[in-house]
Amino acid sequence: MITADDLFLFNQGTHRRLADKLGAHPGDDGVHFAVWAPNARRVSVVGDWNWWQPGADVLSSCEDSGLWEGVAAHARRGQVYKFAVTTAQGEIAEKADPFAFFCEVPPKTGSVIWSLSYDWHDGDWMATRRERQSLASPISVYEIHVGSWLRTPGRPDELLGYVELAERLVDHVRRNGFTHVEFLPVMEHPFYGSWGYQTTGYFAPSARYGTPQDFMALVDALHQAGIGVILDWVPSHFPSDAFALASFDGTQLYEHADPRRAVHPDWNSLVFNYGRHEVRSFLASSADHWLRTYHADGLRVDAVASMLYLDYSRKAGEWEPNAYGGNEDLDAIAFLRQMNTGVYADHPDVQTVAEESTAWAGVSRPVEWGGLGFGYKWDMGWMHDTLGYMGHDPVHRKWHHGELTFRSVYAFTENFVLPLSHDEVVHSKGSLLTKMPGDDWQRRANVRLLYGYQYGLPGKKLLFMGSELADWREWNHDEGLHWELLDDERHAGVCRWVRDLNGLYRAERALHELDADPAGFEWVQHDEAEISVLSFLRRSSDGRVVLVVCNFTPVPRDLLIGVPVGGFWRVLLSSDALDYGGSGAGDAGGVDAQPVPSHGRPGALTLVAPPLGCVFLSPDPPAEPGGDAVTA
Repeated sequence: MITADDLFLFNQGTHRRLADKLGAHPGDDGVHFAVWAPNARRVSVVGDWNWWQPGADVLSSCEDSGLWEGVAAHARRGQVYKFAVTTAQGEIAEKADPFAFFCEVPPKTGSVIWSLSYDWHDGDWMATRRERQSLASPISVYEIHVGSWLRTPGRPDELLGYVELAERLVDHVRRNGFTHVEFLPVMEHPFYGSWGYQTTGYFAPSARYGTPQDFMALVDALHQAGIGVILDWVPSHFPSDAFALASFDGTQLYEHADPRRAVHPDWNSLVFNYGRHEVRSFLASSADHWLRTYHADGLRVDAVASMLYLDYSRKAGEWEPNAYGGNEDLDAIAFLRQMNTGVYADHPDVQTVAEESTAWAGVSRPVEWGGLGFGYKWDMGWMHDTLGYMGHDPVHRKWHHGELTFRSVYAFTENFVLPLSHDEVVHSKGSLLTKMPGDDWQRRANVRLLYGYQYGLPGKKLLFMGSELADWREWNHDEGLHWELLDDERHAGVCRWVRDLNGLYRAERALHELDADPAGFEWVQHDEAEISVLSFLRRSSDGRVVLVVCNFTPVPRDLLIGVPVGGFWRVLLSSDALDYGGSGAGDAGGVDAQPVPSHGRPGALTLVAPPLGCVFLSPDPPAEPGGDAVTA
C-alpha cells in the first residue's frame, strides 16, 4: 500500500492523506498494518487473533523512511490490537495505533480494526455549503459537548450515543435558528473530564458514544437539516499517557526532545515537534481526515496562541529565543500556514477557525499576504471585555464604557467570530446568568441584552449550549443540561429571544453580509458613557440599514438618535418585549423619523430605550441604496 511517493511526501512533511496508508486497513488477504517508528529495533502487531504474542505478526521496515508495514492474514474487522514496539534498549512497549479509526471505550486503550464505509445522504448540503459559510453568510454557531448536552432519560449517569442524540439535537438546533453546531473535540481521549482537549486518537471519534458510522450518521442528519458541523481540533498538545503518542518508539518522536519545549506548563501535556516533517504530515492528515471522511464543514483549532509563542506561560529562563532572537515559534507558524494552505486547496468550501487570544496580526489573512491563513478568528478580547463590563453594577458601568467601544479600533483587522463559549461558564466562573448584577429580573434582562448586543455587532456568532436556557448553574460535564428550565416561562422567554435573534440575523442582510467589512458598521452614539447607551447602524451592500440601540441601565432612556433616512422605522425586535420576559417598555411598533439633524445625520428618531434592553429597528419600507433624505 505504501508507495515511493508516499514515503517521499511523508518524510517531506507534505503528505495529507496518510489515513489511507497508515494504521489498519482490512483487505481480501487480511489486514494491512503500517506505523511510524524510526528508532524501533522491531515492530509487530499484537491483537485478539494472535493471542497478543509479540512475535506472531512482525512488520517489515520500509527502507529508511521510519515506516513499518505488513499484513496480518488472520486479523479481522472489529478485533482489538496494538503495536508491540521494541525500543533500541530492547524494551517492548504496547502502543495504540496513532492512525486508528476506532478505539475501545475508555478506560480501555486498545485500537479496533475498522472500515469507514458509509452511505451519505447530504449531497444537497455539500453542494451548497461554500455559499453558506462565506464571509457574507449568516453564521451562528451552537457549541456542544456531546456527553453533557442530554443524558439518557431516566438514567442521568448514562451517556447518550451519537445516533440517539441526532434527532433531538437536530430538532433543537433547527427550531432555535442556529446555522451550525460546533462539537467540543469528539476525537478519542482517555480522560472524560478533559472534554476531548487531551486527544490520543487523532483519527477516531470517541467510542463512548458509538461507532464511526454512528458519528457519520449524526453529521449526516445535521446536514440534511441544513445545519453545518464544525469540529474542535487540538494540534497544540497531547497527553503523556504511556499507551499513546508519548515516547512512541522509545524516543521523543511526536513531542519535542528539548525539555524547554516538550511540556506545556498549563496542561502538563506534551507539545508536538512542528519542526519534524513526519509530525506535520501526521497532523495535516488528521485535519484532512475529519473534513474528508466525516464531511466536517470546518475545524476550530484550539489554543493557537500556545503554538505561536515560545514563551507562552513560561518564565524567563524556561524558553529559548528563535534563530532571530524573537519569541515566535517559527516551526509552529510554518505548520499552521502549511496546514491551512492544504485544507483550502483540498476543501475550498470549508472554514478553519482559530482560537487565538493575543494581538497576533493576520491570523485570518491569507498566507500569501503574510497571514496564518485561517478563515476566522475567535474574538477573545471582545468576550472578556464585554463580560467584564456586564459584570459591573449598572451604576458603575459609565466608568467602564470603553470596554465596549474599544473593539471598534480593531473590529475589521480579522474575520471575527464573537464567542460566548464553554470557557466562560466553568471552573467556578458561574453561568452567564449569575455573572450579571441585580435581582432575578435584571439578571435575565442583562442576559437578553448581552445576546442582543452580540448579534447586533459585526462578526459571526457563537453560543455555548445551555446559554439559551439562562441556566443558574455553571456547566458540569458530568450531567446533562437542565432542560426543565424551559417549563419556567421566564427561562423559556430567553430561549425565544435567542431563536428570534437567530431568525433576524439570518433574514437581515445588513446584520451579516458585511460582518468583515467596515462599510457594514457605523457608530451613531458611542460616547454616551454617562447614560450607558450605545447605538449603531448595520448596512448591507444593497443599502439595507438596521439600527441597533442598547441601554445598559435598568431605567428607560428617552433618546434622540440620528438616522440616515426618513419615514417610519419599524421595531424588528426588542429584548424587553413581554414575550421574552421583559417589561414591555419602549416603542413597540416603531417611530417616525423627524427632520431634525442629529449625530451627523439628516434626521432623528425620538424613542424610548427600554431598561436593560436592546432594540433593532429598520426603515419601513427598506431604505433605497444611497438614500439619505429626511422629510417632514
